[in-house]
Amino acid sequence: MKLVIQRVKEASVTVGETCIGSIKQGFLVFAGIGREDTPAVADRFIKKMTGLRIFEDENGKTNLSLKDVDGQILLVSQFTLYANCKKGNRPSFIESGDPKEANRLYEYMIQKIRETGIPVQTGEFGAEMKVSLINDGPFTILLDDKTFE
Repeated sequence: MKLVIQRVKEASVTVGETCIGSIKQGFLVFAGIGREDTPAVADRFIKKMTGLRIFEDENGKTNLSLKDVDGQILLVSQFTLYANCKKGNRPSFIESGDPKEANRLYEYMIQKIRETGIPVQTGEFGAEMKVSLINDGPFTILLDDKTFE
């Protein structure tokens, strides 16, 4: 699994002409799901992501979590995070998850995030999406397997 987490002042996702998800302060999260990913893997990533303390406190220190600032999450699936560009100029996506299995895990992640009490909005799995954001910082974090080594 790979998560690209951007601290945002606001973010939204549109499919066609319809805005299907939008948040104010929080995280825009691009989620790449790999072939070997399981609910247990997703649970570790969700716990780490929702516990990140990357919002500033009254002293200007990044010491507050999403819950501390009443933040929200906009979760967008993005299989291209598994692009392998080692050979040639055309990326290979063989490490990304099977679409049906990846969608199941994406839906699992949405449910598990909701269970934390953090409001979550979503993109549409497999759809052509337009994502807009106002990055806060910018502050961007990558969580991948190396995060847990």
